[in-house]
This record gives sequence, structure tokens and C-alpha cells, in this order.
Amino acid sequence: MTDAAPPLPPRFAAWFAARGWAPRPHQLALLAHARAGRSSLLIAPTGAGKTLAGFLPSLIDLSARPKWKPGTRRRGVHTLYVSPLKALAVDVERNLGRPVAEMALPVDIETRTGDTSASRRQRQKLAPPDILMTTPEQLALLIAAKDAESFFADLSTVILDELHALVTSKRGDLLALGLARLRALAPPGLRTVGLSATVAEPDQLRAWLVPQAPGAPTALADLVVVEGGARPEITILETDERVPWAGHSARWAIPAILAAIAAHKLTLVFVNTRSQAEMLFAELWKANDDGLPIAVHHGSLDVGQRRRVEAAMAAGSLAAVVATSTLDLGIDWGDVDLVIHVGAPKGASRLAQRIGRANHRMDEPSKAILVPANRFEVLECRAALDANYLGAQDTPPIRDGALDVLAQHVLGRAVAGPFRPEAFHAEVVSAYPYRHLDRDGFDRVVDFVATGGYALRTYERYAKIKATADGSFRLTHPRFAQQYRLNVGTIVEAPLLKVRLGGRARGVGPLRGGRVLGEIEEYFCETMSAGDTFLFAGEVLRYEGIRENEVIVTRAPAEEARIPVYAGGKFPLSTFLADGVRRMLADPAEWSKLPRQVADWLEIQRAKSVLPRRDQLLIETFPRAGRFHMVAYPFEGRLAHQTLGMLLTRRLERLGARPMGFVATDYSLAVWALSDLGHLFATGAPSPEALFDPDMLGDDLDAWMAESYLLKRTFRACALISGLVERNHPGEEKSGRQVTVSTDLIYDVLRRHEPDHVLMRATWADAATGLLDLSRLSDMLSRIGGRIVHKRLERISPLAVPIMLEIGRERVAGDGEEALLREAADDLVAEAMA
Repeated sequence: MTDAAPPLPPRFAAWFAARGWAPRPHQLALLAHARAGRSSLLIAPTGAGKTLAGFLPSLIDLSARPKWKPGTRRRGVHTLYVSPLKALAVDVERNLGRPVAEMALPVDIETRTGDTSASRRQRQKLAPPDILMTTPEQLALLIAAKDAESFFADLSTVILDELHALVTSKRGDLLALGLARLRALAPPGLRTVGLSATVAEPDQLRAWLVPQAPGAPTALADLVVVEGGARPEITILETDERVPWAGHSARWAIPAILAAIAAHKLTLVFVNTRSQAEMLFAELWKANDDGLPIAVHHGSLDVGQRRRVEAAMAAGSLAAVVATSTLDLGIDWGDVDLVIHVGAPKGASRLAQRIGRANHRMDEPSKAILVPANRFEVLECRAALDANYLGAQDTPPIRDGALDVLAQHVLGRAVAGPFRPEAFHAEVVSAYPYRHLDRDGFDRVVDFVATGGYALRTYERYAKIKATADGSFRLTHPRFAQQYRLNVGTIVEAPLLKVRLGGRARGVGPLRGGRVLGEIEEYFCETMSAGDTFLFAGEVLRYEGIRENEVIVTRAPAEEARIPVYAGGKFPLSTFLADGVRRMLADPAEWSKLPRQVADWLEIQRAKSVLPRRDQLLIETFPRAGRFHMVAYPFEGRLAHQTLGMLLTRRLERLGARPMGFVATDYSLAVWALSDLGHLFATGAPSPEALFDPDMLGDDLDAWMAESYLLKRTFRACALISGLVERNHPGEEKSGRQVTVSTDLIYDVLRRHEPDHVLMRATWADAATGLLDLSRLSDMLSRIGGRIVHKRLERISPLAVPIMLEIGRERVAGDGEEALLREAADDLVAEAMA
């Protein structure tokens, strides 16, 4: 697999020896691959020295390079490091700076992220550093610059950190195209190094790292795997408190969480959404009688506040940080000795990644506590814990590259200078996600950037590039280059407004003048009236009003937040964990691993109704409160269940069952109707098998999607990514409302006149894999064929209590929500146990 390990240069050998270290075998293996000019994927557990392994060949190469002589050509970047997070790039720069300083290496290291000032970016172009730490979006800007060829003329190595987190999204598509472009700009033999701790399909990542040739066998980078690492110590929180039947706040566990924080030096408390981070942080502070120093860290906070939290972590002055995915990957600040995961992790790989932040050393076990927010989450946490001990991974597979991302890249290529389609197509299909893109599909994307497509070609504003007499394509106007730079990237956020602290003057109203706390979604602010209070940046704030692109707020520390904080994205339950939950339900021998009250819940369900086998679908029907309910337990995740609910209600309506609505969670789906669904199923009008027939993914799906707003929402994101519609223009910025109106109009035109338009195809592809989870739903419908168990009940079952609590649930912030949930749960439980 590797060549003989090369000896370290004396300066490097002395540095290792002075610390009592010896270079690890995988670090020497990567050095051997580099000497042979080969690309590599390194898979190693947390704390194994992946970062140093990736950079060691570059540092050795740079240490031996002759000093630059004034008057000669400025050398370009030698090594490019790409990370999925700005914070990770900053962290790696800091950590790599230590050996560089201690060995007095003549190596310049700098970062270039969205937080980097314009003056510093300009200086970097004139005098490139030896090693540049950046993100996929900044790389797209660098390769679209006129001087890209000279900037990358000496590029030797590209290091891609946390590669598994980069390649499965549209950011990964953009990065793959950028990497293909770098191979055209850099000297021959450009080497790539992928670093990852959690990988389900290593060969896909190995192929992603190297250029592919259409029609040839898949090319693979070399693979270096580090086995071992201390087994993590993971427990599920057990207290005398009652585990809630439903809900996501985990307020029941606040005293236990604070006790765990107090017993450790530095704790990372991970949650899945920004709203959960704000609420949990507020609840911890409310109960923090000992005054433990606790901070909050998420992507909506102002960069200055995030950096202050990071500095406090590094200095050891914090007891805990409540965080979202902003601290998921590779961060090594401070002496973290405990990870608490509040809420179910939704994926085995995600849990492994987050747990690895504790005791960030290979030979010391990471310590973690899982805190489920409700009873079904107890099962999911147990499945995730078992998966972690087995070393199972469930990172999603790499899908074909998105066409809207390619359209953005085509415009960026034209911004850099004219291009010939033949050569550019060959470059694009060398990128692994686009290896199947034929010339016709490529030409359609180029035509879209050149004309907007058949239905829009009469509008000059969509003609951004044009063919010239020599067959090359070039920009039609310089303003499109500026618009590209302002809109590059694939992350489409909800429209954001800055949150600024202000004051009030009698008779004048809200005043500006205070500092910016961060940004918040525009749609959330539009639902508020002056005087409403909400949680943000760990504080209760009073909404005073909107001025231009800013929300003016004042502090309201004595008040309760009346409005729930904005929602934030939710992770889908992984297929692997869903199967683990089904397996646990079907095997009573597994229940001994569960808290007693949860095991009792399942025992009573088995006595009152039934528990499905692993390959079955259980459907329960029962009357309640003048309605007839059907609860199904597919355990396939919220997205697939929401799509299923939409299709089932359409089908039931057509059959005259008069459905009134549905609600979906990650675990189950409830539909309620005016007709007796149990009687309909029992008499075969329809049978459960007919109702859940896979043919619902045909005409029913098409009809629903034609009427649904989901496709318009998805189209809006594709239109923004492709550059058809720009949010930011030189000197102005469109509001979210303006963008939505314009994309809705374009969507209606294309749907009517050009349904096969490039963006319509991209929209359907996104909807199928994202909002709808169609492949997962299709697999589920195939799996349950002939294995549906219908249980007709006279009253609600114990297993149905959690989903029934979600029906018509009112959002009440604070303790009132918990009280209402407890009261409703008590009523439902009494009925289920009767």
C-alpha cells in the first residue's frame, strides 16, 4: 500500500524527539505517498494527528525551498487547505502555527474565509502565502479571478479536511468542480489529500479525490487507514425524572446536565438546531445557581461573539458551551473532557463526530452522555450507542452533481476568461460527481447561462455569456462578473436581518446605536409586533421594530420570552438508526438496555396492542374525541413521513374517507378523519395494502406536486444557486420577498412552457432527495409489501401517545409548554392504560 517510510529531515526529527514523540506510521505513510506524487485518503480516529499527517509533506517541502529573491516572479500558493467550516480553518491555522514557529520554518500561513477583510484578501493576491486555509466558496472566487493562473502556478497540494462532510452536499459539487479547475491551472501532478474520521464508503471518497476519465475504470486515490483508538465511554442519561412522552426541549434533564457540567473541566453541549441552542442555553442559565460560566455558539451569532467564545474555550475560562454543528468538526480548543448530546443524534456518524470532540487524543476515551428529549428518542439514542460501539457509519452516498451548481460554475469560468466548450466539458466530467454528464446535458447548462433557456431567451437580462466567432464563450457584460462574486456559493439561507441593540427615547421610539448581536431570519421578524420578546444570543430581547436591514431590539432580562425562537434546520433520521429502532422494538431481549419506564411502556404496548416485527409496518386505528385516527409506525424520518402523509390524505379523500389532517414525526405518522378508518380497512374499502401501494408515487405524487408550494420553494433555491436570480446586486440587496415573487413568476412560466428546463430538472432532483425523501419512501413501501399489520383498537395505544400529543399542539414558550404537555400526556396515558 505504501512505499518504505522516508526518513524525516533532521530539523523535523529533532522537533518530534524534543517532545518525546515519534512520527506515527500513518504520518510517514502519507509522506511516502507524497514523495511518490500520489493522492491519498487518510481515515483515522479523532486525536490520531490527521492534520499534521496531511501537512507534514508540505512543511518538509517548503522548508527545503530556496528563499524567494526580490525582483523575481512572486511564487503562488504551495498548499491549499479547504475546510467545511470557517472556524475549523482558523483553528487549524492556529494549531499548525505552533510547529512552524517552534522549528522556525520559513512558511507563511494565512486564512481566507467570509470573515477575512477585503484589504487582506487583496494583499493575499499580490503576495500569496505558502499555505492558504479556505472554504469551498472562497475557492470558487479564487479560481474565477483573472489572476487565478499565476496565483495557483506553484500549487502542489490540496488538503481537504473532514472530507465526508464536504462531498455529500451541493457545496461538495462546487468544490469538486473547483478541484477540476485547479488541475487545469496548477502544474501537472497536483496532489490531493483527504482527511476524515467517519466514512461509510471509502472508495467513493477515494474516487472523488482524483480525476476521472469517462469510459475508463474508476480511478482511486491511495488509502491509509488508522485502526484502533480508545473505545468511547457513552451513557444515556438516567434520572428519577419522568422521561417525557413528546417534545424536544429536554427541560426535564436540566438539573442533571448542570451537575455533569459541574463535575468536568469543559463540556460541549451539542444540539441539532439553533433554536434548541438558544432555548437550552436560557434554561441552563435560569437554573445555574452556582454561576458556572456557560456560553452559546451557533452560525447566526456575530463573528466577533463566536471568536470570543472560541478564545474563552482555548483559555479554559468556560465550564460549558452549548453548540450546534458549528463545533462539530475537528475543533480542538480547550481541554474538552465531556460531550453532552441533547436530543437524538439522527445519525451514527454524526454522533461519532461529535463525541470525538471530548479528550481529543487517540489513546484516551471520549466521554459522552446522551440526553433524549422523549421516549422514542431513548430508543434512537440506544440504537446510536450500539452503532458507535460496532463502529458503524451511515454517511450518505455521493449523488450525481447538481445542475444548478454547474450553471454557477460555468458563469464563474467565464468570469475568469473565455472558455471553449469542448475543453471545459472534459474538465467538468473529470470531477467525480459529474462523471456521467454527457455533452448534450453540458451544452444545455451552458445554453441556460447564455440565454436563460428557451422560455426566457427573449429577455436580455438572462444572457450572461455569448458564443464568439472563434467558438469560445465569454461574458456579455462586466456587471455579471460583479454579480457572480456577490452571489457565489450553494448555501441558500432564509433572508437575514442584523439584530442590533438599541435604546428607547420617550416619544421617539427605537433608537439605533448599540452593537450587532448577530442575524436572524426575516420571516421570523415579520411575525412579531413591537413589544414582543424572544430568545437570541442567550438573552431575552424585546422587538422594537425593523429599520432597513436591521432589527432593533432592547434587553428585557426580567421578562419571559413570549415567542419561540426561530426554527433552524433539522437533521433527518438516518436509515441505519431507523432500522436499529425497528430492531429494538421487535426484540424484547433488547429492552433490558432501556430505562425501566421506557421498557414498561413497550411491555404495556405489547399487552394492549402489538409491536411490529422488524420488517413489518404496524397501523393502529381508534376513535377519539369525535374523530377516527390512524397511526402508522414506519420509522423512516420526518421528511419521508410528511410526503407519505400528503399522499395518504389525497388518496383517502378520493375514497370518500373525509380525512381532516395529518402530523408526522421521525418515528410515526397520524392521520385523522371523519369516517371510521378502522371499519374501512376491516372491510377492504380500502385494505391497508391498497392504501400503502407503491403506485402512490406515480400520479398521486405528480398531482400533489403540481399543487404544492414545495416545488416553488425548491425552485427558488435552485434559481439563486444557478445565478438566474441574484439576491445581492452591486449597491443593493433584494429582500426575501422580492426574490420569492420573481422566482415564483419564473417558475410558473417554465412549468407552463418549458417543463424540461435545466432548473426544473434540478428542482425535481432536489425535491426527490431532500424535501420529499422519495427514494427512502419508495424503499419503505417496497419493504412492507404484504407485511402490514392492522390493529383495530377501541382507544389510543401507549405507542400512539407521543404522536397524538403533536396533533394541534400549541407552541407555548417556557415552563407553560412543559406543563401543558404534561397535562395532555397524563390524560392520554390514562386513556391508553385504561
